[in-house]
Amino acid sequence: MAEELKLPETGERGELYAALQPQIATLIESEDDLVANLANTAAVLHTALQTLWTGFYRVKSDALVLGPFQGPLACTRIPLVPEPRGVCGAAFKRREAVIVPDVEAFPGHIACSSLSRSEIVVPLLVHGRVELVLDIDSSELDDFDEADLTGLGAVVGLLRARHWPDHVVHE
Repeated sequence: MAEELKLPETGERGELYAALQPQIATLIESEDDLVANLANTAAVLHTALQTLWTGFYRVKSDALVLGPFQGPLACTRIPLVPEPRGVCGAAFKRREAVIVPDVEAFPGHIACSSLSRSEIVVPLLVHGRVELVLDIDSSELDDFDEADLTGLGAVVGLLRARHWPDHVVHE
């Protein structure tokens, strides 16, 4: 297991994700516990991206329930019934990643922190069902783009392959 992150000197996100993916794969490959792997993955991404908040929400019955995260206090439970709310709820409902350049302009945004300005949420799907979402908030407007979508999608793919190995077919 790597004890220290090796990050490229460039600020280019595509290169950053390319450097992070093998390190995250190595970090999670020998650990069977999902929560432990989510915790370390959140720590790696938060450190590397230097965002406001980085973490996971797990699907539990009729809500997204807070999982491992890095950053300030967060919303503990995001109801999915009667209708999913916020950016996490939108990603859950659509079963696809959602990038929000300005959270103030997103209908139904849940303001867990007044410092949040932009957000990206990437769901982890197994047989078309959302198991969890990776949620990252930035204090900067328009902080996420296609490089983040691709890079974070690959990170979620690593977690999926590790913890749902029989279901790694792209959906």
